[in-house]
Amino acid sequence: MAKKGAVEREDTDMEDAGEARVYELGFHLDPELPTEEVKKAYQTLHTLIESKGEIVAEGEPEKVALAYTISRQEVGSRRDFDSAYFCWIAYESTVEGHAEVVGAAGANTHIVRFIDLTTDKESARHAAEREALEAKTPERVDTEVGTDDAVLDAALESATI
Repeated sequence: MAKKGAVEREDTDMEDAGEARVYELGFHLDPELPTEEVKKAYQTLHTLIESKGEIVAEGEPEKVALAYTISRQEVGSRRDFDSAYFCWIAYESTVEGHAEVVGAAGANTHIVRFIDLTTDKESARHAAEREALEAKTPERVDTEVGTDDAVLDAALESATI
C-alpha cells in the first residue's frame, strides 16, 4: 500500500512539473577566491537562474566567519573552511528549471556548500528587506561604565522583584 502512495506522489510531481514554485538557494563560496572570481561565480549562477525563471530577491556575496568548520574532500587532500562568501538567491521557476539550477550548484567547484529550500515570494522579499535594514543599522555598543554581566544580572533581578 505504501508503494502505491509513492507512485501517486510521483504522478502528482509530474503533473506539477510545469507549475512555477519559489525556491531559495543559499551557498558558500570558497573564501580563498579573488574578489573578481567571487563576483564571477555568483554572476554565473545568477544568470542561469534568470534564464530558468524570475529572481524574487537576493543577497550578494559577503565574507562571513562560519559557525563551524566545513570540511571538503578534494582530489588527494581535505580542505577545511572557517570562513566563506555567503550569498543567496530566491527565484521562481518550474521543477525542471529548479533541477538544472541545483545540478549546476552541485557541479560548481567554487561552491563549498549549498542549501536548497522551497519558500514563497513574501518570505523571500521579507528576508531581503531585513538584510538591508540590518546593513543600515549600526551595532549597539554599550559605553556605560560597569555594564558587565554581574551588573546587568543585578539590574534585571531588581526589575523583576
